[in-house]
Formats: sequence, C-alpha cells, structure tokens
Amino acid sequence: MDKVALNKSVLYKCWLNYDRKVNLSEESKEIIKRILVEGESQIIDSAVKELKMAVQNIIGEEPKLLKRTRLPHVFLGISTNDSLGIDGFEIKRIKKSIKILGNNESGILYGVFSFIRKIYTGVDIGNINIEDSPKNMLRMINHWDNISGDIERGYAGKSIFFKDNHIVDNTERINEYARLAASISINGIVINNVNVHEYETKLISDEYLTKVGEIANIFTSYGIKLYLSINFASPIELGGLKTADPLDVDVKLWWKERVKNIYKVIPNFGGFLVKADSEFRPGPFTYGRNHADGANMLAEALEPFGGIVIWRCFVYNCLLDWRDRSKDRAKAAYENFKPLDGKFKDNVILQVKNGPMDFQIREPISPLFGAMKNTNEMIEFQITQEYTGQQKHLCYLVPLWKEVLDFDTFVEGRGSTVSNIVNGSLFERKYGGAAAVANIGDDESWTGHPLAQANFYGYGRLVWDTSLSSEEIAKEWVELTFGIFKEETTIISMLAESRDIYEEYTCPLGIGWMVNPNNHYGPSVDGYEYSRWGTYHYADYKSLGVDRTTETGTGYTGQYSKPIKYMFENLQTCPEELLLFFHNMDYKYVLKSRKTIIQHIYDTHFEGVEKVFALKEKWISLKGKINEDIFNSVIERLNIQIKDSEEWRDVVNSYFYRKTGIDDELHRKIY
Repeated sequence: MDKVALNKSVLYKCWLNYDRKVNLSEESKEIIKRILVEGESQIIDSAVKELKMAVQNIIGEEPKLLKRTRLPHVFLGISTNDSLGIDGFEIKRIKKSIKILGNNESGILYGVFSFIRKIYTGVDIGNINIEDSPKNMLRMINHWDNISGDIERGYAGKSIFFKDNHIVDNTERINEYARLAASISINGIVINNVNVHEYETKLISDEYLTKVGEIANIFTSYGIKLYLSINFASPIELGGLKTADPLDVDVKLWWKERVKNIYKVIPNFGGFLVKADSEFRPGPFTYGRNHADGANMLAEALEPFGGIVIWRCFVYNCLLDWRDRSKDRAKAAYENFKPLDGKFKDNVILQVKNGPMDFQIREPISPLFGAMKNTNEMIEFQITQEYTGQQKHLCYLVPLWKEVLDFDTFVEGRGSTVSNIVNGSLFERKYGGAAAVANIGDDESWTGHPLAQANFYGYGRLVWDTSLSSEEIAKEWVELTFGIFKEETTIISMLAESRDIYEEYTCPLGIGWMVNPNNHYGPSVDGYEYSRWGTYHYADYKSLGVDRTTETGTGYTGQYSKPIKYMFENLQTCPEELLLFFHNMDYKYVLKSRKTIIQHIYDTHFEGVEKVFALKEKWISLKGKINEDIFNSVIERLNIQIKDSEEWRDVVNSYFYRKTGIDDELHRKIY
C-alpha cells in the first residue's frame, strides 16, 4: 500500500483530529456557523479551509462563507493593532461576532489555528480576548532527507519529499505536513540534508527547480518559506568552474546567476542553509578563506531578493588524537566563530547547536550564545531522537529545550538569557530564531512513536512562546490529540518524567555519548573512547570525566562569562547533573545526595529501568480509554524501551564495576 494514500487515521491526524466532540454553548455554535473574510490570498484560503473543516466537525454542517451579514459570525481580516508583532494576531468577541485579525496574512492563519486550539482544549470562546505574537522571527524545521528517500538520523520511515533520487509526484502528504507545521507556527522549512551529496547538489539546478517549486508553492499557501541546503562546491560540480573560492569573481557571478534563476521559479524562496568545513564537507577553508568570506559571498547573491544565509556553527576537527588531552571538541565552535564577530553581512545568521557537543541528553549551553554580540544567531535543536532513544524510547524533549532557552548567560548582566539572545532582542540584531532537525517520515503516525509527536508539536509551541512551560505544552498536546478526559494527567506525567528516566539509565552526570558508533543507538561505553571524534569520558580505575577548567584542564570554561565560568569550575556550585562534563572526579567523591559517584551510577541505572516498567503500567491503565491503534503502538515501543534500558543498565554498571572493583552497596546483580 502506498503510504501517501493512507487513510487519515487518528495516528495520521496527530493534534489536528477534529472528529472529537467538544463542549460548546449554543451561542458559540451560532457564531461559528458563518464566516466573513476580508482579503484574498493562498494563505487566507488555507485559513478559511481549516476553519471550515473544524467547524463542520463541531456543528455537523459546513459553515456558510458570506460577504456580509448582521447575524452572528466569525470575521477574518487584517488587524489595525500596531502593538501586534510580525505574524501576530488577536481574537476577540465583539457583540455578535468573533474577530480573528492578523498582523499579516500568516497572522490570520495562526489566529485560526489558535482559535481551533482553544475550542478543543475547552476554552470558553464566548468571551474570548487574546493578543499573541511570536517571540522568535524565524521558526524553522531542518530536514535531513536525502533524495534517495533515506533520512539521515530518521526514525519514522522514509522521506515525504524524495524517492529514488527524484522528488515525489504525489504531494498529498506534503500538503498535510504543511498544515501540521503551520498549526504550530513554523514559517521556514529546509527540505534536504545539510550533508549535501551528488544528487542533492542538483536541487538548485534547472533539472530539479520546477519540482522544488511545486513543493515551495504548497508551503507558501501555509505561510512557510522553503529553504535548501547547498553544497559549497556547487560552482565546481554544477557550473564546471575550477574553483569554489568565495572571493573568486567567476564564483561570485555563478552564484548570483544561480540565485536569480531560483527566484524566477520560487519567488518566495527563503535562502540557503550551509554546512561547510565540517565532517569532510567542502567550504572556504580549502581556499585559505574563513567562514565570513564564504557566508558573505552567498549573502551578497541572495540580498537583492530578500534571501538569507543560515551558516551552521557545527565545525570541529574530527581528526583528534585521543592521546592529547589538551584538545577539546567542545571548544571548537567558539574558537572558529568568535574571532569573526561583526564580520558577517546582515542577512547571514549563524545557526548554533544548543550545546557545544552534539545533542546529548545533558550538556551545557554553547558559549557562542552571547559571545557573538554583533552577529545574527539562531539556536538549533534536534527533535529527531538521535541520542535520546530514536523514537523507540519515550523521551519528551521540551523540558531540555526550555532549560536551554531560560539559561542566563550573564553576558550583559542578569537577564541575558539564551532566549533573549537568539530572538535578537538582547543585542538588537536584525534576525533571530530557532531551527530544529525534524523527526518525521512517511510512517503512518509521522513520528514512529505516537508520543514523539509531542516533541514536534512542543518545539513549535515553545519557539512561538518561550514563556510556556513544558507542562503547559504537554497538557495542550494531550488534549488536542486524545481529547479532554480525566486520565489525561497520566499521559502528561509520563511525558514529564521521560527525559529524566532516559538520562538515568543511559549517561550519568553529563558525561554523554557511551553509544554504539555510527548508529548512535544502545550502550557502548568505550565506543568512541579511542576514536578521532573527540567524544571522550576518560574513565580509568579511579576517576571519570573531562577536566574542562581553565587552571588544570582544557580551558573550555573560559569561553563563558565570568559568573558562569566560576559556577562551572567550582565543585560547590557546578550543577551536579553536569559534574562529569566539567570535571574529572574520583568515583568515591560524595555528591549532595550523600552517595558516591559510583553508587550514583549503580542506583540511577537500576532505578531508571524500574521507572520504565512504571511507564508501561501507567500506559496499560489507559487501555480502552484511548484509541486502540495508538495504545498498541505505544505498548510495542515501551516493550522495546524496557528491553533496551535493561541492556543499558547491565552494560554500564558492569563496565564501571569491572573498572573500579567497587561493590554496589545494595548487592544487586552486576555482571
């Protein structure tokens, strides 16, 4: 069966399942029976279509689309409220009508989705009065899809965009995806992998542009700009030039002509995402140039059309010698980009991973946040669970992202949060926002694990409104997906606990990694320990962890502002959940829990497994109370999580027992 043609099951509909009954007063039902619209455009058409679809399910009949009426109605139009930010909206009850007014057309669409969301989460719309604007200008999704149809770090099936080195012909699923993305205010999508291979390089060529344009048009109708990841060596591979030197005149001209052609086909094109000089990808280093030279050359080509360059800061030496303990991969992004602060054009944005390493379950914030005071920055998260269970394990990631955004860097004194840095407000930068690596594929539920939908939904809601708590977002998602029912707190609590549970049975106290190389799944404590990738834990028979202090270690802590540097360097103030990221510690060091580090390792790994069993028991209590397909799919994955968590427990505990010879105080089975 062609997965694109799947029936629109509950799994497929995600949080846009309008079939459920809602409690709505007769007065409110009378209002939503009629819709008046001011203005015409693709985006407004999408807003009207969405509202009609929801209303028809709520009242059992299609609402009337009218040009004028004195009867109760919903009105869609442009707001005259100057206080609304770009993409903002207001929803208010005025006499017999409810007005949904946007700062722009996208604001109208977001207002409609918000209105529907309020109805399905039990809000009384009869007295509704809301003003809402995004905290971040750019709210992006990055797909790591290859034209082969495979997805790098994809755990939910194949690509919805590509198959067998071609762009798909059936775009029904892409249209549904655009709806899902717009419903959580996503306004930019990169459809191809940052590791741009031979065929993906051709996406900017005339050979593929028409089909790319068809996808772009679908996204445009939902207020979303399409972006492409590019190969920095394209002038050589596509243009037949002998160089891709960003300062070469012919290279500059080639890019300008190519960009001009792109905008002829895709007038609403967003710009380029670039991974350069990292993990063997080509870049300006080949020609003795720096990142600013490379980014600015592309920015110059895009500037006349309003396009932007998003330049990834995931750059490090992946040929390290494990014997040399002075070298530290965590320092790489700062060392590469800090000297270039202020040298990038205004339409260049540096995309910085949330931590200095690579999307671990626990790592500190990247010191680049706040260090680049004269450069646009945006944050990069990973929704796809590369190191967090690969959508087989339940791991709700919104608490992790919330911690990062709320973290105070103190670069300009108290209140210098990561959120205020990346949204551009702290340093009054032109651009800012967030991007996240997608966790969707052609799986019926989109995300493989039905509860992993909460991560995609939660990312969009959080980057729209960073003041939302992870619990508020979880509650909202549960009510939209399952309906409002008394047992909803069970699912909310499962989500809330899941990140800590995953951390307990995997990597202790911020040490990270300890996974099988290449696939990054399952325990292998020394998997990367003697490799070139710089992901070491330095465990021996008496201590564990990486000394990153300025006095005795790699000096990484010196990249932070002084208050943060001192906090991480001081054993009394360093957050214990990050202790081994910053310090090499004796196994017998006593934590604030009055446990030694080695006992903490044993205890958390045993307790983590017990808590996974408890997750399953909680889920079983919902049998018969939620959709059977969702119930069975989650049970299947919880059984996998139980088995895998036991493997993690036994491998990690046995490793450290054999390393140290120190017994578990509770005399549990360690191999």
